Amino acid sequence: MGRIIGIDLGLKRTGLAVTDPDQMIATPLRAIDTAQLLEYLKQYCSSEDVDGFALGDPVKPDGSPTHTTVAVKQMATKLNELFPDKELFLIDERYTSSLALDAMVKGGTTKKYRRNKGNIDKISATIILQSYLERKSFGH
Repeated sequence: MGRIIGIDLGLKRTGLAVTDPDQMIATPLRAIDTAQLLEYLKQYCSSEDVDGFALGDPVKPDGSPTHTTVAVKQMATKLNELFPDKELFLIDERYTSSLALDAMVKGGTTKKYRRNKGNIDKISATIILQSYLERKSFGH
């Protein structure tokens, strides 16, 4: 079994998380400039066994699209083209940024750490990936 990569796509910066090879635990990987994302994923997938991607699907609380919805759909298309052998899962990412900040506060991180938006992006990607793992374990 290979890893799953969680992706919290942003217009400028993207948070990444990854599972262990048994797909049991999601951990933050890194934040990266979105312009470098595809190249980074190519390199990562050439050195690690990756089964697929859990891409955050941004929607507003009422279910309508957000300002990043188009970019996410375009990224989904690119991922399917570049990695046709890997599964792509779109995961509802409502509230992940606020959940990430709350988790960081409860985890005792410093204000300086929380102000780094890349850290919030990595934790958001981890929450997206954890949502995928929970859905998978319940057969949804």
